[in-house]
Amino acid sequence: MKNTIPKETRERLEQLKRTIEKYRYEYHVLDKSDISSEALDSLKHELVEIETKYPELVTADSPSQRVGGAPLPAFKKVPHKVQQWSFNDAFTEEDITDFDERVKRFLKVGVPIFSYLCELKIDGLKVVLEYRRGLLTMAATRGDGKIGEDVTENVKRVESVPLMLNESVDIIVEGEIWIGKKNFTRLNEIQKKKEEQIFANPRNIAAGSIRQLNPNVVEERRPDTFIYDIAYYDKTFPYTQKDELELLKRLGFKVNPHFEYCNNIKEIIQYWKKWQKKKSGEDYLIDGVVIKVNERALQERLGYTGKAPRFGIAFKFPAEQVTTTIENISFQIGRTGVITPVAHLRPVRVAGSLVSRATLHNEDEIKRLDVRVGDTVVLQKAGDVIPDIVSVVTELRTGKEKPFRWPSKITECGGDGAIERVSGDAAWRCVNKNSFAIHKRKFYHFASKKAFNVDGLGPKIIDLLLEHKCIFSFDDIFALKRDDLLALPRFAEKSADNLLAAIGAARSVTLARFIVSLSVPQVGEETAEDLANHFCSIEKVRGARFEELEQIVGVGSVVGKAVVDWFANKENRALVGRLLEFVKIEKIAPVSLRETGAWKLSGKTFVLTGTLVHMSRDEAKAKIKTLGGSVSESVSKKTSFVVAGVNPGSKSEKAKSLAVPVLSESEFLKML
Repeated sequence: MKNTIPKETRERLEQLKRTIEKYRYEYHVLDKSDISSEALDSLKHELVEIETKYPELVTADSPSQRVGGAPLPAFKKVPHKVQQWSFNDAFTEEDITDFDERVKRFLKVGVPIFSYLCELKIDGLKVVLEYRRGLLTMAATRGDGKIGEDVTENVKRVESVPLMLNESVDIIVEGEIWIGKKNFTRLNEIQKKKEEQIFANPRNIAAGSIRQLNPNVVEERRPDTFIYDIAYYDKTFPYTQKDELELLKRLGFKVNPHFEYCNNIKEIIQYWKKWQKKKSGEDYLIDGVVIKVNERALQERLGYTGKAPRFGIAFKFPAEQVTTTIENISFQIGRTGVITPVAHLRPVRVAGSLVSRATLHNEDEIKRLDVRVGDTVVLQKAGDVIPDIVSVVTELRTGKEKPFRWPSKITECGGDGAIERVSGDAAWRCVNKNSFAIHKRKFYHFASKKAFNVDGLGPKIIDLLLEHKCIFSFDDIFALKRDDLLALPRFAEKSADNLLAAIGAARSVTLARFIVSLSVPQVGEETAEDLANHFCSIEKVRGARFEELEQIVGVGSVVGKAVVDWFANKENRALVGRLLEFVKIEKIAPVSLRETGAWKLSGKTFVLTGTLVHMSRDEAKAKIKTLGGSVSESVSKKTSFVVAGVNPGSKSEKAKSLAVPVLSESEFLKML
């Protein structure tokens, strides 16, 4: 049987084991974070996939068979009276459905006659506390699950850990020690004043604090706890997990209040989705939810595998960092002829979406990363940001990876495929600015969210319209008829009507977005805003003189020349004239009115964070600026409001620390 396993698979497995063990030792034992916990989870997930497919490759020393890490030699080693376990991970709704089916099969339950309890998974350091007759006698880290580290004196400095319980019982409990986000900010401010290295994340400080040889450091850092499980109890165990949490609270432990009783998988998934949105509102880090069969008797029946409980699972939130491999590198031609290298990846799920491509930006970035075809890389995606390759996991190289060489010609550039890189510029460009690749990219840009935002008019539809010669110029989009669309393949009456309705809805546009849509060289979103705010009408923009343009803050001489040259072209001026026959440009308040406060949001500065549901971030920015406000990318004391959408992130937390008002999307819409 072993001979049927590909040699490459065996080699990959051994590399993964070595690499995971290296990073795992650094993370759990040395409290270092050379790789994110999400990226490490991704490597472990790949390892488990191989071992699941080829179970004969599973060995006792595999990272998949371990729990935690070895104790530090600086602390006294103590054996756990009750073995410590870690939960298996679920990453998708399918994973959690499979878990439910496994539980039912093991219990031989035909209909759901049991329940689940969902608890938040706190990202901190696990601690095991032992009490005799209600008095704290031992505190230990998890270690390798069988032997931990005696950290009793340090844990006694944690204010939320009771030294004496409310009842005289013998009990061993498990929980998480964590550092709050506000406390994390406070500690880093202290580090800055001392001109010492700042802490990487709250989890590292929590782990490092409990492992300090000087207990006074713990007191200074103010860690906190949540206790969530009973490992041993000298009295009758509570009937359910929910009752167990209530008992812990009664005894005097701090218990996270956000646990929830669930009857079925549908309710579990709803809880999981709810906390994906709400997690950033809490002061502690949450990286998923823990699901347990609620009934204690059924937990005991289900028992454990060699390394994890069968009755529970950790349902992780979508990772923002994962690992994958580069299968190929191709090129994308932009609307201005800029050539962008694109990595084709082994598809991987990151931040809730399946990703198979990531930009490599330019030739210099490829050289900086030393990225090669075949490499294992760390991929990052935050919110709605484009996936980005952060680093290469060089430990997994086999020698078969192919270094990437920049070509001298690219066919898509048209003509002889010539490309050029101007001195001082990071990007290569097509010499021929009239190639079909550039032409269609300009159409993609024109219909995109940054410009006219024509819903449903994506690259595939644009390609179809260009291929069948239905459009030649931007204004042709607004002249499309129903019969034009029905004559195209795969277009039915409903889809044709939907597209025409979307085109009709896009006929009203802000001045800044109109300028963006034209693909004027050197003019992006911010510059378009500067031009719109200064001139307030397209007539004044196209008639502007170079001397006036170069004096505008944010424009300058290079952009000014590009704008003058573009509008000096007869074809471009004619295009603007034809577009104005179809579209209406929304009025913008003159600068004088905005500065005197006569406009609704005059003098107000907004910061947007997270994903907005009822409008895109670009639409929100445009609306703020149209009403006289301004938009910033960073939060400061000068910020008037932070608008927090779904998964808002650190900007929302910083706003609270600076006492800057945070608006929900609904509150923001009411303000508008």
